Amino acid sequence: MSRKTKLFSSLLVIAALFFVFIALRVVVLKPGSSVKLAKIPAGEYDPAIWGKSYPLEYKSYQKNLEMAPSPTGYGDSRKIQHSIKEPEILTNFKGMAFSKDYAEDRGHPYAVQDLKETKRINPNSPGACMTCKSANLIDIYKDMGWTYAKTPLAQLFPRIKHPIVCANCHDPATMNLRIINPAFIEAMQRRGIDVKKAPREQMRSYVCGQCHVEYYFEPKTSRVIFPWDKGLLPEQMYAYYSEKPGGFTEDWLHPDSLAKMLKAQHPDFETWSNGTHGKAGVSCADCHMPFMRENGQKYTSHRVTSPMKHIKSSCMTCHIESEVWLLERVKTTQNNVWQLQRIAGTLVAKAHEAIGKAGADAEANQVELDKAREFVRKAQWFWDIVAAENSMGFHNPTQILNTLGQSIDLAHQAISIANRAAVKHNNKPYQQDF
Repeated sequence: MSRKTKLFSSLLVIAALFFVFIALRVVVLKPGSSVKLAKIPAGEYDPAIWGKSYPLEYKSYQKNLEMAPSPTGYGDSRKIQHSIKEPEILTNFKGMAFSKDYAEDRGHPYAVQDLKETKRINPNSPGACMTCKSANLIDIYKDMGWTYAKTPLAQLFPRIKHPIVCANCHDPATMNLRIINPAFIEAMQRRGIDVKKAPREQMRSYVCGQCHVEYYFEPKTSRVIFPWDKGLLPEQMYAYYSEKPGGFTEDWLHPDSLAKMLKAQHPDFETWSNGTHGKAGVSCADCHMPFMRENGQKYTSHRVTSPMKHIKSSCMTCHIESEVWLLERVKTTQNNVWQLQRIAGTLVAKAHEAIGKAGADAEANQVELDKAREFVRKAQWFWDIVAAENSMGFHNPTQILNTLGQSIDLAHQAISIANRAAVKHNNKPYQQDF
């Protein structure tokens, strides 16, 4: 046998072994399907029951119980008060519940426990407070409609058995993604969008957007409403509130400035929607719940957490840069946002103090004081809609930095107008240290 013949024979053997291996891998040792449709009864909300059919998804969901600092230093999952690092919060939310308790959000499994333990609720708190805390909303809304929102929360607690679980986002019969929050469905309808017809890739953001949003409670009914009729930008939502929708004028009256204030919630969906990733069609789940593999089986991670904890699975499916480079870029953005957020928040606190001191003078110009109150209300809205968001600016850095810049400018104007309101008759401004 010639040398060429031997080489050719060897290549044939190697090729044959390769094809045998592929055949075994695909046919004989075929990994299980990534989605095994199981028969889970409607009304079954226990994630452990779902986990018997979807063990990898349940195993990753259980990791939401872990509490740890974020790799970037922002977005901690431990129960730490924001006011420790941002003492201006105590002034800006003076007179309302967030000055008593403003802890970091923990994972979905803690939603009901944290609702019961927070100092922000009392015997008069409405049932609307549980809207995004439990899958039991499905049955409660089915039985009561929107009347549940006005029902005292304490009366609903016996029906709230489970926190945010599989059933919040999945139809048990088909495993298709679904929306259970009626407020999201109604808000999207007003924008001309039927979520029941949304493609799966959009649903991978809608299921998150049904709760990670700005909202308010309608006066008299406590119905949950998203302020999206004019758009999702901070100024568009502020313009919506300025028209006093349904008689809603403020979340609370600040005791120092007497300004009618708004409390932003957690507008992650709105901020992401106008950002680079949102505009490019990258869904919330693509980054926060990426696809993973275990023993050859592909599954969606249900550990909803910072993408910086799994950069290879979340970022590097699109980006070619290294993990170190990507982490540093996120840190740089968040550090810059944090610096401006602190400046804006501190200036807003000084504005409340300046208006309060000017307002204590019975001879102060009341027209100017009312102008100052409007400026501090808007300045705090622009600061808070960034501070309450969960990405420390990364969901939309350009918009976030612009919003904080406007907040800083508005707070300066509020202080100047407050000083002018008093200085006209005594030539002595109350606040000049900025």
